[in-house]
Amino acid sequence: MSLTVNLYYNGKNGDARKFAQEMEDKGIAGRIRAEEGNEKYDYFIPMDDPETVLLIDSWRDQKALDAHHASPMMKELADLREKYDLHMRVERYISDDSGVPASDQKFIRK
Repeated sequence: MSLTVNLYYNGKNGDARKFAQEMEDKGIAGRIRAEEGNEKYDYFIPMDDPETVLLIDSWRDQKALDAHHASPMMKELADLREKYDLHMRVERYISDDSGVPASDQKFIRK
């Protein structure tokens, strides 16, 4: 089972993109990717919304995510969110360990 959290960061004047870039440049994102239990930590930019950045953040389980939230780097992350005055919308998903059903396979080009 994996836990995936989609965080939509919204700002003004390109601040969400600046935030994501600073997370990468300062190595905070890289340190998060290296944490025990992290499976994915990637930023994406919606084509129809230049003021939003989507973070897809996946963890082995809730325990791994809780350990991340208790880590000292959360202060750095929170400070950057504050610096760029970002607001967030959050979605949470639990993985389907059975994989992609055969009925959906015909729609996937490999």
